Amino acid sequence: MFLKRRAMLPLSELAKPDKILAGIRIDPSSNARSRMSFYTGISVHLLMDDGSLGPEKVVHGYPDGAKINFITWSPDGQHMAFTVRDGEEVSKGSNLALWVADAESGQARPLFKSTDIRLNDIFELFVWVDNSTLLVCTVPSSRVDSPKKPLIPFGPRIRSNEQKNVIRMRATKEMLKDLHEEALLNYYATSQLVLVSLDGIVMPVASPAIYVSLNPSPDEKYLMLTSVHQPYSSIVSYKRFPRKVELWTVDGRFVREVCDLPLAENIPIAPNSVRKGKRLIRWRPDMPSTFYWVEAQDGGDANVEVSPRDIVYMEPAEPLNGEKPQVLLKLDLRYRKISWCYGLHALVYEYWHKTRRTRTWVISPDCKEFSPQLLFDRSSEDAYSSPGSPMMCRTRAGTLVIAKIKTSEGTYILMKGLGATPKGSVPFLDLLNITTRTKERIWESGKEKYYKSVLALMSYCPECEIQLNQLKLLISKESRSEATQYYLSIWPDKTEVQITSYPHPYPQLASLQKEIIRYNREDGVKLTATLYMPPGYNPSKDGPLPCLIWSYPGEFKSREAAGQVRHSPNKFARISNNFPLLWLARGFVILADPTMPIIGEGDQEANDRYIEQLIASAEAAVNEVVRRGVAHRDKIAVGGHSYGAFMTANLLAHAPHLFCCGIARSGAYNRTLTPFGFQKEVRTLWEATDTYIKMSPFILANKIKKPILLIHGEEDSKVTTAMQSSQFYDALKGHGAPCRLVILPFEGHRYTARESIMHVIWETDRWLQKYCASN
Repeated sequence: MFLKRRAMLPLSELAKPDKILAGIRIDPSSNARSRMSFYTGISVHLLMDDGSLGPEKVVHGYPDGAKINFITWSPDGQHMAFTVRDGEEVSKGSNLALWVADAESGQARPLFKSTDIRLNDIFELFVWVDNSTLLVCTVPSSRVDSPKKPLIPFGPRIRSNEQKNVIRMRATKEMLKDLHEEALLNYYATSQLVLVSLDGIVMPVASPAIYVSLNPSPDEKYLMLTSVHQPYSSIVSYKRFPRKVELWTVDGRFVREVCDLPLAENIPIAPNSVRKGKRLIRWRPDMPSTFYWVEAQDGGDANVEVSPRDIVYMEPAEPLNGEKPQVLLKLDLRYRKISWCYGLHALVYEYWHKTRRTRTWVISPDCKEFSPQLLFDRSSEDAYSSPGSPMMCRTRAGTLVIAKIKTSEGTYILMKGLGATPKGSVPFLDLLNITTRTKERIWESGKEKYYKSVLALMSYCPECEIQLNQLKLLISKESRSEATQYYLSIWPDKTEVQITSYPHPYPQLASLQKEIIRYNREDGVKLTATLYMPPGYNPSKDGPLPCLIWSYPGEFKSREAAGQVRHSPNKFARISNNFPLLWLARGFVILADPTMPIIGEGDQEANDRYIEQLIASAEAAVNEVVRRGVAHRDKIAVGGHSYGAFMTANLLAHAPHLFCCGIARSGAYNRTLTPFGFQKEVRTLWEATDTYIKMSPFILANKIKKPILLIHGEEDSKVTTAMQSSQFYDALKGHGAPCRLVILPFEGHRYTARESIMHVIWETDRWLQKYCASN
């Protein structure tokens, strides 16, 4: 399936009136999430036996100019379902319609025969139950007009903690403010579930509720329905509201309540803290109707020392004779996920943030005599030792399980990884024998010119047992100057059949120069960066150029991990909306993603040495581009987005000798406004007052003398609200600093509208030309 879309949304899409309730943006006119990107066309190709694509079949029948979303295949691949929105006018909006298309002919049609049925797309909209039936969230037929906001409020807004509870929340916004907003959430988010067949027959299921998740069992007999309900909260999003999980049969019979979790306002802010009670309730993808879940044994508080910390349970949808849940595994770290392999094996992952430790266990869920075996025990920061992740195969039911690979020597699984090495990433594919722990590398990307990566397993076997010599893999292939193309790799000869032929998106920069460079910080920490230079540029002949350094700091627990190379010199240089490669066309050298590691080894807190490590990393980057003769020391600008903007402001405050100007997009500059932590900082303002103050460039506005361009989305809903940039600008202006503030209407943390992006480019170019190139 190939999908077409516009590269950038028009600003009119963001300007549509919406309501923000409990952390979700709602378009009242279509009863759907607002600000959704969308596709404009769908086409289908049959995959031939030789790996080539058959003739294009364009999906047709929907209105011209339709905005298409939520495209999903039926389990048997014979049909696809998707939503269609009509109209372009901001004021009127449009209703949402559910369509289905035949994969063979491409003919599309509305699924519902009656136009009186309206979809409810606030949370999960629909899911395939079987090859010919969908479970759909609809607006209840009994719903009338939306609640009107009273001219006189119900009363004052009151928040009370007379019970002396300790509830710490990171800075939030867009939560429910009053009873009227609670009524609006109930109005827009309440759904009536219906089962609808491909011939349009509709059957209601369950009672109206705010359903946030719909999960049919693999055997198509049961429905796992997750809903949220009152009492709501004014300090957390819907994700922490009281949550109920129920089991129903597909013919509408209520089976049982799995759990009804209370409001979770008091989850500690420490990493790895979770909700109390059953969580991550899922169907086993390799069984007909068995589900599993996890329960914390530490009350969800990562600060509590306990063993085990998590227990993974499993039970059938309808237990017999009081059958109790089976304990699958007890974990001393925090559970992350399970990958299943048809009962023979399953891989269970656990993780602990403070130590960056990650472990992978092998269990045999259907063989009680098999004891869990530790497969991997490593640091999550150590990219060089990453074993990769198992490749998945789709079952008859459409679920994903680990593919089993058969050879003359036994059964293996396929592990694909990024293959980080000191010379750059080299993606790989390994055969792994889970029993003996032996592995064999059977495929690897080239190291000299091309960067290849395995994307998906295209061999189909309903039992997910595939002969090695019958492998078919979807891979991508790219180089520094060649855009990404997609191929089918066919075994045993590993023949590569090209299935796309995309042109270079910006031929003017086709011959740009790219290099992964390595250098050392003053304290010996190894650093890396990607150096981009304009086409035809020769430092020895042309001399140094203006330079833009664009980065984002990262935290590490070890010096060794901080210095590892995580990029490839052979990847295609893509120009994204927020990436500065455009300025290669303006004669700049770009130093992209230079590592700015903030290291806290052992029990050290990384941020206690944030400033000195940041300056040392920046100084090393500047010295390296100057040493190479590619950058003029007086013409080096620094910039970044979000935490990179925070970095930019700090560097102009603490190391003004390094940079001539800065560009800071969507940053937070006053850490006293995020008193319960930020990024990976888990201490509060009152526990680490000096660190919060020293790290806040807002406090040092009087020290910033170099020009700084501040850009922010007006409706940024993260902790980096537009108020942060506005207050920082006022502080800078109050001390005579050369600064400029740009507030983008309707934009959030990242900028998506074409008009906004083009204006950001103009502002950035003006700033760089005035304060860097002409410096």
